[in-house]
Amino acid sequence: MYRILTAILLPVFAMPTVLAADIVNAKLMTLELAVDIAQGAIDACRKDGYQISVVVVDRSGRTQVVMRDVFANQFLTQLAQAKANAVVLSNTSSSALRKNRADIVNELNLLDDLLVLDGGLPVMVAGSMIGAVGVSGAPGGDLDEACAQRGIDGVQERLDFAE
Repeated sequence: MYRILTAILLPVFAMPTVLAADIVNAKLMTLELAVDIAQGAIDACRKDGYQISVVVVDRSGRTQVVMRDVFANQFLTQLAQAKANAVVLSNTSSSALRKNRADIVNELNLLDDLLVLDGGLPVMVAGSMIGAVGVSGAPGGDLDEACAQRGIDGVQERLDFAE
């Protein structure tokens, strides 16, 4: 009787085989890293005399940090978020997306919470994007991007040596 039950129940209760292709390992940005990137961007723009908003998102576009300097208004925060989202969409800087896909920029700008404007950069670890930073408020997207880059530069050693 035991053999019959074992033969019947074993296939039903057997654990499925897990294949390596079934599991995905992903690197995620900590809150501390996101805060340091955002603060670095704020500090860089302040040094140049600009009041900005900065938004740092994770690899899926979920907001991790929002910082708004004293005179930066809510619309600058919305723009910073939309720039970071453009980076998540394209896995490249928002300025590169604007240049490389000029043929569909108007259509992309119709997507909710996404604008293809200069000022968004990917946060990369070992060739993989772990998040994005968007900046708005400097007098030009190139200056927004420079502040975002300086925020990333401030943590670059941590990114370079991340496991």
